[in-house]
Amino acid sequence: MELSSNSAYSYQVGGSLPVNSPTYTIRKADAELYQGIKAGDFCYVLNSRQMGKSSLRVRTMQRLQSQGIACVAIDLTAIGSQNITSDQWYAGISYTLASSFQTLEKIDLGNWWCQREFLSPVQRLDTFLQEILLQEIQEELVIFVDEIDSILSLNFPVDDFFALIRACYNKRAYKPEYQRLTWVLLGVATPSELITDKDATPFNIGVPIRLTGFRLGECAGLARGLVKKADNPLAVLKIILAWTGGKPFLTQKICHLVQNNHDFIPSGEEIKIIEKIVRSQIIENWETQDEPEHLRSIRSRLLEKGNHSLKLLTLYQKILQQGEIPADNSTEQIKLRLSGLVVKVKSGKRYQQPVLKVYNLIYKLVFNVNWVKKELEKLTKPVDFPEIITQPTSSDEQLLYDQWLNLVETETPEELLSRFR
Repeated sequence: MELSSNSAYSYQVGGSLPVNSPTYTIRKADAELYQGIKAGDFCYVLNSRQMGKSSLRVRTMQRLQSQGIACVAIDLTAIGSQNITSDQWYAGISYTLASSFQTLEKIDLGNWWCQREFLSPVQRLDTFLQEILLQEIQEELVIFVDEIDSILSLNFPVDDFFALIRACYNKRAYKPEYQRLTWVLLGVATPSELITDKDATPFNIGVPIRLTGFRLGECAGLARGLVKKADNPLAVLKIILAWTGGKPFLTQKICHLVQNNHDFIPSGEEIKIIEKIVRSQIIENWETQDEPEHLRSIRSRLLEKGNHSLKLLTLYQKILQQGEIPADNSTEQIKLRLSGLVVKVKSGKRYQQPVLKVYNLIYKLVFNVNWVKKELEKLTKPVDFPEIITQPTSSDEQLLYDQWLNLVETETPEELLSRFR
């Protein structure tokens, strides 16, 4: 493959890629999502962060819009999740839909919403879809809901929202206008985290879209930005992928580092020079060099409270020690995959079946055996408690009482038991 030099070719580290970005890599998921939407299926893209979900959405929306299909993206983080009521949340979704299609010029949404206070918030959204949106928009309509995992921070349940999505598909049988409406959800969560009601969930009628890492054949175009930095840009890209496992964010970042590196990479020196760049600018002192944040996000998701940290670390430790473990659909394995730290592959070296392994060499060196050991020691470190917990009578007892009370309120019974052990 012959590569031409492009002085304007630049890599983007983090964030959604612009529609016409030359560094966008087309993957199998692009075709699967497009075909699913065209077939009218409910599609969902649930994966770890910085895998290219938002860029996939932007590119798919542009492709659909070029064919006359109406599209709207609802970023739930823009609506908010802290100190917000269910009424405000559903109204925020309706407002985003209305403003995206200039419907606000035709109706006073505030008055329309308030005049229907006798209905629940989800009923008002349902009514808005049926009486306003699907009447105003006569072409096919695709609603993309991004950052769906933000609902996990809401202080009220939103199972009804997912039930509404499912109802939209059920209504196709007797309300033809609903055949023009398609939903797509994107975020970092498992279906069971988002909704537990198996009868109301739309996920058992939906199509999961799986985002995989870059493969050399898919992302060979990324080598165009390295033409002036190496004798053999494709060989450089191949070594970069060996470090990143094809993780989109890290692949773009290392390409960017190579592009801005002073050293030229002669043939035969690719392995040595790329290793030097990766170790010095990513792995060493990674906590201070992790900009935009990537490795710290993985650590936070792995260690966040209420995320079964002890189980996740123990599971990850086992993968590190054995190289791979048989994959299953256990809660811990799915949560570990969503952290981005491990990946599921069709077949392993030890097991001729789907397995979990560490996603790439960078993660293996940063979150290594010693790191895991230290974090596990922190979680299992015994805490001295007073023999009898009573109402405090002095300042010292108050401190002990507050400490115990805080642990009881914030930790799971399993974590408390591990402290006693």
